[in-house]
Amino acid sequence: MGHLGGGGSSVAVPPRASEPVAGAKRRRVLPYLLLLPGALWLTVFFIAPLVSLFATSLYDPTGSLQDGYAMTWHFANYADAVRDFLPHFGRSLAYSLITTLVCLLLGYPLAYAIAQKAGRFKNLLLVCVIAPFFTSFLLRTLAWKTILSDNGGLVRFLRDLPLVPDDLRLLATPFAVVCGLIYNFLPFMVLPLYASLEKLDGRLLEAASDLYAGSFAAFRKVTLPLSMPGVVAGTLLTFIPAAGDYINASLLGTPNTTMIGNAIQSRFLVVNDYPSAAALSFVLMGAILILVLIYVRRAGTEEVV
Repeated sequence: MGHLGGGGSSVAVPPRASEPVAGAKRRRVLPYLLLLPGALWLTVFFIAPLVSLFATSLYDPTGSLQDGYAMTWHFANYADAVRDFLPHFGRSLAYSLITTLVCLLLGYPLAYAIAQKAGRFKNLLLVCVIAPFFTSFLLRTLAWKTILSDNGGLVRFLRDLPLVPDDLRLLATPFAVVCGLIYNFLPFMVLPLYASLEKLDGRLLEAASDLYAGSFAAFRKVTLPLSMPGVVAGTLLTFIPAAGDYINASLLGTPNTTMIGNAIQSRFLVVNDYPSAAALSFVLMGAILILVLIYVRRAGTEEVV
């Protein structure tokens, strides 16, 4: 069928089989081309620094910033980091878990009220939730330092209560550090919860009521399971940055309340012990990754992985 006959002449018809093949190839290549800018960005600003940090964690710890460090594949840096800073890891885990739990208890009712009950004030309340982000993280923490100070109105009010001792202190305590963490990371809990609860179909709650389910049973059987992707996302977005935070412990605590982030910051910028700091960073990343994987598998939701 390559020629058409007629009047003693023939006309060649070009083959068209290759055109669909070329189009299919372009369609297969196009997604990778679209991913290329993001992949390059991650390679330059995430993978390359991560590889450099891992190499730094294996340097000879006896070196110095002035004389340089030698690559000796000193894996003992990891064991030394865990042994020397185990209390810091414990405090970071405890503070971040408490922060995540309190943020969940405070954020869930707030997110539910905004998503289901706020009506025309929904956008206004959402702006109020994210309003703290309009100011610096450092300034917000310094504000809590003023609120919790010994001469602040809160402490004076509590000291006037009959069962509170006159020497009560809130600043420079674990309570102050956890309060700062809760305040700074509460929006990270509320927003994913709101996004999940806002999609909740009210007809499902009506159906549960028609089936003689009380308010608590309807929440346990309908609302909570459907909002689990938001719960998981919110807890992860709260726990992960809280575990590595060092600003709140530095400004609101004491040396006895320092977290692992403070140890890493000090080793990098004060002591200039780069191998130990890099090893601590990798141990922290590994511990958080393991905890997150276990938590996500236990939570049983597939929408956040």
